[in-house]
Amino acid sequence: MAVFEHRTLLPYPREQVFAWFERPGALVRLNPPFGGTVLAEPSDGIRDGSVAKLGIGPPGVLGAGLGAAARSVPWPGLVPQRLRRPELDWTARHDAYDPPSAFRDTMVRGPLRRWVHTHRFEDAPAGGTVMTDHVDFAVPGEGRLPGGATEAGARAMLPALRRIFAYRDDQLRGDLDFHAAHAAAGTRTVAVAGASGLIGRQLCALLTGGGHRVVRLVRRESRGPDEISWDPARGRLDPESLRDVDVVVNLAGRFIGGHFTDQAKREILTSRVETTGLLARSLAVLAEDGRPRAFLCASGINYYGARPHVGDDPAPLPEDAPSGDGFLAEVCRAWEGATAPAADAGVRVVSTRTGIVQTPAEGALARFLPLYAVGLGGPLDCEQWVSWISVDDAISAYAHAALTEALTGPLNAVGPAPVLGAEYARTLGRVLHRPALLPVPRFGPRLVVGEQGARELAYASQRVSSRKLEASGYRFRHPTLETALRHVLP
Repeated sequence: MAVFEHRTLLPYPREQVFAWFERPGALVRLNPPFGGTVLAEPSDGIRDGSVAKLGIGPPGVLGAGLGAAARSVPWPGLVPQRLRRPELDWTARHDAYDPPSAFRDTMVRGPLRRWVHTHRFEDAPAGGTVMTDHVDFAVPGEGRLPGGATEAGARAMLPALRRIFAYRDDQLRGDLDFHAAHAAAGTRTVAVAGASGLIGRQLCALLTGGGHRVVRLVRRESRGPDEISWDPARGRLDPESLRDVDVVVNLAGRFIGGHFTDQAKREILTSRVETTGLLARSLAVLAEDGRPRAFLCASGINYYGARPHVGDDPAPLPEDAPSGDGFLAEVCRAWEGATAPAADAGVRVVSTRTGIVQTPAEGALARFLPLYAVGLGGPLDCEQWVSWISVDDAISAYAHAALTEALTGPLNAVGPAPVLGAEYARTLGRVLHRPALLPVPRFGPRLVVGEQGARELAYASQRVSSRKLEASGYRFRHPTLETALRHVLP
């Protein structure tokens, strides 16, 4: 049996840190995107008997590349969900619940012979909390294979464990800092449409971790007070179901990927305009009661067009820059325009124009990873501007907008330092310890997303300003591309 320990010093009281772990969403926030997926959150928090289920992905850069490749495959509907992911199932049961001092999770099913993870919380001598993660584990074959083999197997796991717990350390610290910075706003009730998507799930977890109540809009019969049933395609939503909600966040919309066929373009546009319009009209009906409410709607930097700049060193685009040409710019204009009924009724409206979100779970980075993992990575276009944002800053920007009354209108959610395509490739290669020399052939993106998709997505060049977000008091977790990539990659 082997032992691993990780200590974290946090400048917050022990009761406050322990309470964060007790709230829904903690496991979602702590699980690294390079380590697998949360299949089921703990059934009863961290209390004795609570059960959680994870999918554990293969380790290292090659493992992350394999996982990204599997997620990008257009699997036929007949293929079971569990066969679409290169992961091993892991079931853990909690016990030893002793607030605010300790709790424990033990693997009851999974790839290891043993895993017992004890979380201890102690008052730090100079104030704050010392959190200790103590893990007793045994690799497969212990007791049956020669001792040298099992010891080597345990040693081989240690770098991966150090990386996972460093990620958890950064996530916990970042979330606690965010909640402390927004404590004066109090707690809110937030309704989220699109809560099952990547951004939606993480946003819900961030909010509940801060003590906010999250209500999910679902396209089926609701199963309790924290769900609201709606059918945007048929225009069905009871405005009264939003009466006690302070903020509505709309992240719903068909995934933008694949070829831009006529049908795909219709679905991309209508899925965004229908949901946004229905929510905006419902909030407008409620506005007569005088209760302050906010409506946050997703949008994208595609608003500015695929190639809005003139000159070699263009100034970053602020929110009042004109909209550009192309299908995705048209979508963003219609998307933002659909919020008008709420804004006209006095609801605070924020349209969040999100940049290229950096996560290996989906999107551009997920598409690059398989190539970089096998040493074939390189730039798409050395001279294109890439306005990126870390996945946690994207999520936190939404939460910040929800809790900041002074924010209104369009808001660029991009990192403070856009980079050129050549620098993006070099940075990604450096983080992965892989070469970044081979330019991606022009036919590659066209095969994946078609001619129009390649022009408006893969080869788009947009240098976008984050000044308004920063001026509102937002502090970036990952102000550089390298820190953003190092956080989410193994």
